Amino acid sequence: MTEGTCAAGVQSLAMSNAATSCREPSSPNAPSANAAASNASDTSPILLDTTVVTATRAPTSLRDVPAAVSVIDQRAIQEARPTVSLSEPLNRVPGAFVQDAGNQAQGPRIQIRGFGTRAAFGIREIRVILDGLPETLPDGQTELGDVDLESIARIEVLRGPASSLYGNASGGVIALFTEDPPDTPTAASRTLAGSYGLVKTSLKGGATAGDVGVFAQGSYFSIAGFRDHAAAYDGTLNAKLRWAPAQTTRVTLLVNAVDAPLADDPGGLTWQQAHANPKQARDLNVLLDAGEATRQGRVGMVFEHRDGPHALSAYGYALYRDFDSRQPILPANGDGAVAFHRTSPGGGVRYDLTAPLAGFAQTLTVGLDAQGQDDVRRRWANVDGTRGTLGVSERETVQGIGAYLREAVFVTDDVQLSAGARYDDVAFAVDVAYPAGAGDGARTFGHWSPAGGVLWSALPWLSAYLNVGTTFQVPTTTELANPDGAGLATGIAPQVATSWEIGARAGRPDVVEGGVAAYLLDVEDELVPYETASGRTAFRNAGSSRRIGVELDGHARLTPWLGRLLGGDLDWTGSFTAIDAKYRRYVTPAGDFDGNDEPGIPPWQVYQQLAWRRPEGAVVALEALFVGGYFVDDANDARARGYPLVNLRAGWARDLGALHVAPFVGVQNLIDSSYAAVVRLNALGGRFYEPAAGVNVYGGVTITARL
Repeated sequence: MTEGTCAAGVQSLAMSNAATSCREPSSPNAPSANAAASNASDTSPILLDTTVVTATRAPTSLRDVPAAVSVIDQRAIQEARPTVSLSEPLNRVPGAFVQDAGNQAQGPRIQIRGFGTRAAFGIREIRVILDGLPETLPDGQTELGDVDLESIARIEVLRGPASSLYGNASGGVIALFTEDPPDTPTAASRTLAGSYGLVKTSLKGGATAGDVGVFAQGSYFSIAGFRDHAAAYDGTLNAKLRWAPAQTTRVTLLVNAVDAPLADDPGGLTWQQAHANPKQARDLNVLLDAGEATRQGRVGMVFEHRDGPHALSAYGYALYRDFDSRQPILPANGDGAVAFHRTSPGGGVRYDLTAPLAGFAQTLTVGLDAQGQDDVRRRWANVDGTRGTLGVSERETVQGIGAYLREAVFVTDDVQLSAGARYDDVAFAVDVAYPAGAGDGARTFGHWSPAGGVLWSALPWLSAYLNVGTTFQVPTTTELANPDGAGLATGIAPQVATSWEIGARAGRPDVVEGGVAAYLLDVEDELVPYETASGRTAFRNAGSSRRIGVELDGHARLTPWLGRLLGGDLDWTGSFTAIDAKYRRYVTPAGDFDGNDEPGIPPWQVYQQLAWRRPEGAVVALEALFVGGYFVDDANDARARGYPLVNLRAGWARDLGALHVAPFVGVQNLIDSSYAAVVRLNALGGRFYEPAAGVNVYGGVTITARL
């Protein structure tokens, strides 16, 4: 990667060869005015001074970001990995915790500094963006069935509240970027097989001709599952068509789709059940055939143009989703079969100005985002896995709009002040068709989200920052729904939080780099799940909670000292997370939980990896994740115990004529740890735990042809 390059914001990647400037050229730390953004598929080591980031929605190099940002490159995402779960690349990110039991009906549960812990399914409280288009819906819910790690070249994680930039559901931000069209026509196939019936095949390729480039990737995935009643299969497609009519202008057409007709849900178990037989499914989930089927497609476009200090970008998309689920709710207790048809359009525009102001280098960013969501939802009784009597038929709509402004000024060559604010308006409405007379409902949530920070970067190898950030989270349509009937639940308020953070980054190119961040988070009206007597998950507000945390991460190339003795390059990557998360005020009908630990948040995590590589393509990597035990209910009566997770993977590569052949193998949970891969918070009957698989293996081969 080119030293000092800038990025053009999460809404759009930096344009190749476009003239950008993070600071005035007179600054001793300024990058070249003609610095070019690196190709997103670059697999060189991530280093402080060379990393291109997009966290502030404006051209910014990593050393000039007054916030905690982690960047994961393509090698860390794909090299000799199964590429079936976001936990694979995200485990290394400090402050992030990913739970994934291989339950395709629930998906991975991702949390950043405790945000996202309480998702009943999918991802909550975290903003997710794919190639400049929001994966997160206006109500704050995110489903990532259309994301295949085989197509992802880069992941950026902004750790901490960011509603001043992204609005609702921004306790953290995950930006994913698919591969760009290659300069040389390329086609690649990847075939993978593993334990518990795992099969995944992928085809991808692309080419560039003149000012037009294309990249496409498709895959098929199936698994029988470690547990009973956990089978799933699906197919995904991701495509990118890029047109660059001028050096300063780029238009990208994006298409992605997923068809997942089967995803069984084995359900949660008690500790006694999980200990006796971790492979078993909950009996009610089997009886009622719990699971889901999903079909989704989206078409979007991103426009980018830069003219000197002026940059304009815009995006628009349209999404359609069909969803059909069977929940483990007996007919006598409620409606357990749910289906909806969803349409969701959205768009936005952003303008950046990097011209000097009164002689000071500065960047001004102003933008607008708008999203819609229209669900036609029906609920029936679940009679042994089939639809019974219709219970509810309604139309749910959500309209979200947000306007934001951010200003960053270098008051001296090495001190930057930044401030921003955003206002969001999220409106919910329900039109109940059945039962007659149930009544319609509407709720609107409006919220200001300010933020500010200061950055010091006087030394070329060190930068430090202090910031104040805010976030808010409205209840999703699922959380706002009346759990025992039609319409909207009343009395649920948005969750809001304020964070104070101090941090630093330091490093030397090609040698070592690292970062540290410490923060204090105050959360008000936290949205907490609980299970009703019917078995349906409902939500309520906790009074307040406080989280105090420290995060460390580092990367070092050990080649000068040790790698040469081993006949190759040796790299170390590590991170450490510590967090104390407690309820300060939380009284419910179930009890007074003041002073209790927030459930679902491990108090500490440690990640370590050693990777040995040879220039001809051989690699051996040993990684370990250590997680501390944590409570799984508000009363702090039950815990998930801590665990070590050790994985080993290896691969090598050979050129056979025009083909590049790269077989790989891996062993996951090498030491056969027994632990809960996912916990269901506040579940009735003590059914908190979804056990993880024991020792499991995989292997495959990638064959690449450059035409």
